[in-house]
Amino acid sequence: MPLLSYVVIAYLFLAILLYLLLGGADFGGGIIELFTSEKNRRVTRETVYHAIGPIWEANHMWLIIAVVILFVGFPRIYTTMSVHLHLPLLALLLGIIARGTAFGFRHYDAVHDRMQGVYSRIFVYSSAITPFFLGVIAGSALAGYIDPLATDFWTAYVGSWLHPFALAVGVFTVALCGYLAAVYTIGEARTAPDRQRFVRKTRLLTVVAVVAGALVFVAAYMEKLPLLHWVLGNAVGRTALGLATASLGLLWLRLDRGNTAMLRILAGFQVTMILLAVGYAHFPNFLMLRGGHHLSLVDELAPPRTVEALGQALLLGSLLILPALFYLYYSFERDKSHGQVPAATQPD
Repeated sequence: MPLLSYVVIAYLFLAILLYLLLGGADFGGGIIELFTSEKNRRVTRETVYHAIGPIWEANHMWLIIAVVILFVGFPRIYTTMSVHLHLPLLALLLGIIARGTAFGFRHYDAVHDRMQGVYSRIFVYSSAITPFFLGVIAGSALAGYIDPLATDFWTAYVGSWLHPFALAVGVFTVALCGYLAAVYTIGEARTAPDRQRFVRKTRLLTVVAVVAGALVFVAAYMEKLPLLHWVLGNAVGRTALGLATASLGLLWLRLDRGNTAMLRILAGFQVTMILLAVGYAHFPNFLMLRGGHHLSLVDELAPPRTVEALGQALLLGSLLILPALFYLYYSFERDKSHGQVPAATQPD
């Protein structure tokens, strides 16, 4: 393989990981608000806005990068997914649009009336629906139900994703996003009681995420998918799962002890290890098909010149984009330290 093909593959996985860590926490802010009592909803909303403010505008960039990499670098994988998973993909995109639109109207609508409640409901429900279908797509890529030779509508476009394993992965993704958001917002709480409330939410969502993860294994067992073997059948998977479990225990013990940065690092590390444990067993296979077939990131590469151009564009883009992202984050954090809230995150 050309050297730059490894760069392209690395950027693909990095974009997926960052979208889950940053975009997932972003979605999780709406999930937290969905399960917050009426009397605490306003404070929760304000705290969530402080947490997601630095990355709100940039989150979906990682999804766009992943889609572009698949489209340009792995056209057959892109085509197969966009055809056979077009229904959950459509639901994902509609959720992203509805959530962003509701977020904007909730802030900038000139007239504050009962429509604010409508905007809020759209925001919180789409915050849960969007990561659900993101998880469904991920579960469908692993389950092996996609049949490129299908001749009927149900098998080709519905049966490829509407099954217990994919749905369980969707629920687990929602729980994971809520958990990430709860951890990230602990450091944004302005009072000790609010901080304790977010600590309690984190503990609750930790339990929910663990239960949802167990349901994924139950669904895999029902469908005779060797998920345990995927995770525990190799040294890398066992090590990654062990590190994720250990970091979860450490985070649980340190929730009441401050050090917000450490909590966020531990939460991000856990999710990274979970993805590594599941993904390592399949690499370089990216899409599992019916009948034991698969589409591989090695076998389905675009022509060498295309991969070269894509790799160069990704490296050059990093030099231009990453410093701007760091400066964006620094600007928001500096404004917070001076007691200012940027306009995009003003509480309503």
